[in-house]
Amino acid sequence: MTKKSPPFRHLGYARVSPYGQTLDTQLEQLRKEGCDPIYREKASGAQPTRRELLRMLKALGPGDAVTVTRIDRLARSTFDLFAIVKQIVDAGGQFRSLAEPWADTSTSTGRLMIAVLRGLADVERDLIRTRTAEGRSRAKARGQHMGRPPKLTPQQQKEARRRRAPPYSAGAPASSGSIGISALRSRSATHTRYRRVASAPSSEDTIRPSRPRGSGVSPRSA
Repeated sequence: MTKKSPPFRHLGYARVSPYGQTLDTQLEQLRKEGCDPIYREKASGAQPTRRELLRMLKALGPGDAVTVTRIDRLARSTFDLFAIVKQIVDAGGQFRSLAEPWADTSTSTGRLMIAVLRGLADVERDLIRTRTAEGRSRAKARGQHMGRPPKLTPQQQKEARRRRAPPYSAGAPASSGSIGISALRSRSATHTRYRRVASAPSSEDTIRPSRPRGSGVSPRSA
């Protein structure tokens, strides 16, 4: 007895922004196309890791078709759109958009447009990388600090280093102004460790106490 293969499913995906929009129009169009189930969510299209989108991609099987009302419901950038459509095609599924007839991977024209999307996604990725590198170079040329801003001002850092003298108490400089102990410790921990290591005597310079003659007690147990 031959085992029947599961029927192909017609999945729908609907998305709107989190504020001031409803899914009613998209759900109505997708139901007319026979989509069941329909994955729906209110989330930003700029976020590729959406919960319902990930659920749909995980449940997608060979032969299943994914339908959206417009391609911008699936993604807002060419790079993200190609990445999602490629994941659908690699899983053996198909993709189509109701508002864009060319976006149908079941046709030769749709497969050609997906290839074009791949080239556009590569161009967009290169442009983003170039703009990011140029912005970083301009910021460094202006002397702008890269990364997270420091919690302490230059004057506070100078005062903290001055007060971090032995016996290495973090409470003293913290109690003298608006400097948190945790911020002070994270800022000066490396400096303190370096100073301790530099001031510690080496093994060659360490003088061990000699054992007194005629005594049966060693210096360690005395």
